[in-house]
Amino acid sequence: MNEFHLPAEHPLNLKTILAMDYGSKFIGIATYCVNRDPYPTPYGRIPSHQGQEFFLRQLKRLVDDEFIDLIVIGLPHLLDGKKTSSTIKAQEFVNLIREQFTLPVEEQDETLSTFEAESRMKNSPQYNFQIDLQKIDAVAACVILEDFIRRKKSSPHL
Repeated sequence: MNEFHLPAEHPLNLKTILAMDYGSKFIGIATYCVNRDPYPTPYGRIPSHQGQEFFLRQLKRLVDDEFIDLIVIGLPHLLDGKKTSSTIKAQEFVNLIREQFTLPVEEQDETLSTFEAESRMKNSPQYNFQIDLQKIDAVAACVILEDFIRRKKSSPHL
């Protein structure tokens, strides 16, 4: 078992979760099936600058193809917890996703997720010890998903 394993009676057991790192140009994606996959993994990214219709089509296809049960979206805050203009844009994005999908949508604090993603890339042979701008959004989404699982492990209520 690893730190992302949850008890069989946990409400997230065997649920497939999709996490998103919202950005004005790209939305990073990570996925994890609780207690089936060994750990959350970066999935890729969807361009957000090509228009809302294009993005929603891509996301709906991904949700259907991967049998997603729950969507988690990162909300950026300052280190002191205050909201920024990015927080407001991300919250508008959360509201859009809630309007477009019948799945549950959860919010997760994503403070320092990109910094953590950069650190992982610099320290990993998988990324040749370099920041890969093509993959940074998906790695940040993975950090958001890991933080979500840790939070739900300590407080299981959905």
